[in-house]
Amino acid sequence: MQKTIQVRLKPEEAANNSLVLETVAKSLAIEKANITGYKILKQSIDARSRQQVWINLTLEAFVNESPSPRFIDPLLFPSLPKNAKELVIIGAGPAGLFAALECIQLGIKPIILERGKDVRARRRDLAKLNKEGIVNPESNYCFGEGGAGTYSDGKLYTRSNKRGSIDKILRLFYQFGAEERILYEAHPHIGTNKLPHIITAMREQIEASGGKVLFEKKLVDFTLLNNNIKELITSDGDRYKCEAVLLATGHSARDIFKLLYQKEILIEAKPFALGVRVEHPQPVIDSIQYHCVQRGPFLPPAAYSLVEQVSERGVFSFCMCPGGIIAPAATAPGEIVVNGWSPSKRDNAYANSGMVVQIDLPTASNFLSKLNSNLNTNNPLLLLEFQQLVENNAFINGGGKQVAPATRLVDFCTHKISADLPDSSYLPGLASADLKEVLPEFVRHTLQEGFKSFGKKMRGYYTNEAIVVATESRTSSPVRIPRDSETLQHPQITNLYPCGEGAGYAGGIVSAAMDGQKLAQAIAEQLKAVQ
Repeated sequence: MQKTIQVRLKPEEAANNSLVLETVAKSLAIEKANITGYKILKQSIDARSRQQVWINLTLEAFVNESPSPRFIDPLLFPSLPKNAKELVIIGAGPAGLFAALECIQLGIKPIILERGKDVRARRRDLAKLNKEGIVNPESNYCFGEGGAGTYSDGKLYTRSNKRGSIDKILRLFYQFGAEERILYEAHPHIGTNKLPHIITAMREQIEASGGKVLFEKKLVDFTLLNNNIKELITSDGDRYKCEAVLLATGHSARDIFKLLYQKEILIEAKPFALGVRVEHPQPVIDSIQYHCVQRGPFLPPAAYSLVEQVSERGVFSFCMCPGGIIAPAATAPGEIVVNGWSPSKRDNAYANSGMVVQIDLPTASNFLSKLNSNLNTNNPLLLLEFQQLVENNAFINGGGKQVAPATRLVDFCTHKISADLPDSSYLPGLASADLKEVLPEFVRHTLQEGFKSFGKKMRGYYTNEAIVVATESRTSSPVRIPRDSETLQHPQITNLYPCGEGAGYAGGIVSAAMDGQKLAQAIAEQLKAVQ
């Protein structure tokens, strides 16, 4: 017999298997010996009380029967027939990889063209970026096997449950090597140290089933005939004929946006968010969130989520990384971009989060027009140009290479240049700077007022122990590549399927993966219909 129950336990109790069994037995009013096991269905932390932090558990208890595994059978990926229809996928990020896995299950052969390198070779380029400040434009935190997701925190939380099956995404991550806890935690994450092995396992499955994953294949051009892409051309001169193209290049593939614009293919400016990354010592955040002097061993490092309206402009936290690292996420020399990630244990000394301001087309146009009186406000790349300008400002005001401009939090809000800076997780280094020279005034003012408000919501957050690092700017794509809501095709190029974050239809690993699956299903139907 199986029974589903909900219990609330102290952290140390939830970590004790014997105590959990006792609680289950008491809840079901039966002897503990009759409980043969349990399975966690959902787990969340409730830290609202100032007296006690609780762990909420939804459990499936097994009574007088052997516990069953969570999944009896794995999801299958059959070998593709030799005559399988082909789909060319541009980009091996979450959208591209999950689209390829879905294709195999649907009998379609995926061919992935990825501009960057495989995980192992990519790691060497990241080491140079962190230690020497050398940016490889084709192999960095954004480009390469797994895309930006590989060396992200691996957050698997999304509100986009209407786009597809979140459960299937999580199950696939688990099947390819993620820990079981991602299946039941309220805010699951994998960790940067474990994601590369999982991504590699996915690629190996694609290849074992008959698909192809080709690295250092940067798309630089394509030929058109009758509003169809007939041939793709990569930077090494290779050409690939195609019946359908799934474009999943990620939010930082500026050359792709420019290529589409040059070929007069419809794209649109899309609002995005830009700001800074703020870093606190992790114990500061723990003490605020858990209402304690020191976090115990049975609680994970605390996270937070903040949002505020300042003069009708939104400012909010983005990609909060407890126990994390600030990383250099530039994709070209001459720019500073920062992002954050955490290992699976989230055991680093700092907590960091993006703090960003919503940027819309009218505001960016107004700002840029003051710098250029001949500005074309109808240019769909205008928001991209705004984004790039701020990143270049950050580089100019940094300390050379990938040294980022920074200031203490209270100093930032009171218009001071910090005399010194605290230690930081950002490996390329920080330079004390006046962020007035980096951020537009409306962004800076919104952040300043937002930080003051956040300090009232979280007592202790507003402190000079925290540091503000510029610039967090790759929150999402500043360009949308339109597609039909039913066919998912580009309205102008009928065999082009814009997908994922780069096309403006996703905002994270899970939503991008679901979008990839969704488009793979639509393309498979159309390819099979023309057989």
